[in-house]
Amino acid sequence: MKKIIIATAIALSFCAGVAVAKEVKDWHDLEATHKHVQEAMHELDKARAANHYDMDGHAAKAEELLHQAEKELHESIESAKKAK
Repeated sequence: MKKIIIATAIALSFCAGVAVAKEVKDWHDLEATHKHVQEAMHELDKARAANHYDMDGHAAKAEELLHQAEKELHESIESAKKAK
């Protein structure tokens, strides 16, 4: 249980840190953040599989939010590409 909480916290903290760490200058910066979110999703999947439980739905909620972030980043990248 602690493993999945820690993995989720690290993944979300990492993604948030990357998103606000530097000024976004073009869609390539957003693409790098998008890749980090995808990596966090992969790590969360591995942690959930290793622990064989969902921690009262919290891991599922974290996964849902990561998927939402991934979708929004994808949409923002596509929008930025069209604007150029």
